[in-house]
Amino acid sequence: MVSLSDAKANLSRHVNRVRHGESIGIQVRGVPVAELVPVGESVEGAPDDAELRELERAGLIRRGRGELPDAIFKPGPVARGAAVTAALLEERKAGR
Repeated sequence: MVSLSDAKANLSRHVNRVRHGESIGIQVRGVPVAELVPVGESVEGAPDDAELRELERAGLIRRGRGELPDAIFKPGPVARGAAVTAALLEERKAGR
């Protein structure tokens, strides 16, 4: 596991380690956010391309095409205060 700043400063060294079979985790402020793995290896828990193709053939998924719009990464509205909580509890009582 390396920090993002270390990964940027020593990318060539880390890529060389990956070429020799290692996997390198990258963290930002102590939180793991990415992993460098050799080509062909899937990250643990992430489906590989063959699995995704099989799911597509079965009609269970449809992979997206193109890029995500920038708006998807913007934070949503912020709800604050007791009024929001009270409204939520009132909706639950009313069965909505």
